[in-house]
Amino acid sequence: MPEGPEIRRAADSLEAAIKGKPLTAVWFAFPQLKPFEAQLLGQTVTHIETRGKALLTHFSHNLTLYSHNQLYGVWRVVDADERPETNRVLRVRLQAADKAILLYSASDIEMLTPEQLLAHPFLQRVGPDVLDMRLTASDVKARLLSAKFRNRQFSGLFLDQAFLAGLGNYLRVEILWEAGLAPHHKASQLSDERLEVLSHALLDIPRLSYNTRGAVDENKHHGALFRFKVFHRAGKKCERCGGIIDRMMLSSRPFYWCPHCQK
Repeated sequence: MPEGPEIRRAADSLEAAIKGKPLTAVWFAFPQLKPFEAQLLGQTVTHIETRGKALLTHFSHNLTLYSHNQLYGVWRVVDADERPETNRVLRVRLQAADKAILLYSASDIEMLTPEQLLAHPFLQRVGPDVLDMRLTASDVKARLLSAKFRNRQFSGLFLDQAFLAGLGNYLRVEILWEAGLAPHHKASQLSDERLEVLSHALLDIPRLSYNTRGAVDENKHHGALFRFKVFHRAGKKCERCGGIIDRMMLSSRPFYWCPHCQK
């Protein structure tokens, strides 16, 4: 299941294809969106924002296309006028002179005014995105210590998009290993020093994954390639302490950790 880094890279691909280019063709599958087809012609996509698995495609006349991939939604970039053969159901097509971006299979799609964007139920509920570079470790620490989250076990908290959007299972696993913490801990139990380490890991691990996942040239990223330290490595040695990595189920998802050094 894609997590924040994968969603952000998908948004980057969409931006690279269509950002700043006047739209020459617009098509929506849903009747309630049909009136916007004519309104969007000649407009441009100014930027695409991610909030967890939701994408916010912002247009030059201040409307925003909200789309949530849920389980089956997927965006694709194609050449202008290309009609891919697929079993997926097309929901949205935004086309410029040379490229088009297509949304398949998603059902949670809306066009929002700035006022509607501020009041949208999902966006009101979801936390700040871990790949929003305005978010700092101090902000994360404050959320960890807030009344809403301070007594939540990390095993469940780090899968809750209301805490931080964009986190998922592999990030949960790798962040807790990086911070040297067992999954049953809560922020209210940690020392200030441990909270600092965890707050930085909650941003550093997703951002390293975003910047380097899939890169094959180590020099390109100064050798700081992201790779799993514990995820899907059950039975192997922990590179930090030499202990054996274990696997269990937590919050209905497979969890990997080193019982020897994650205390």
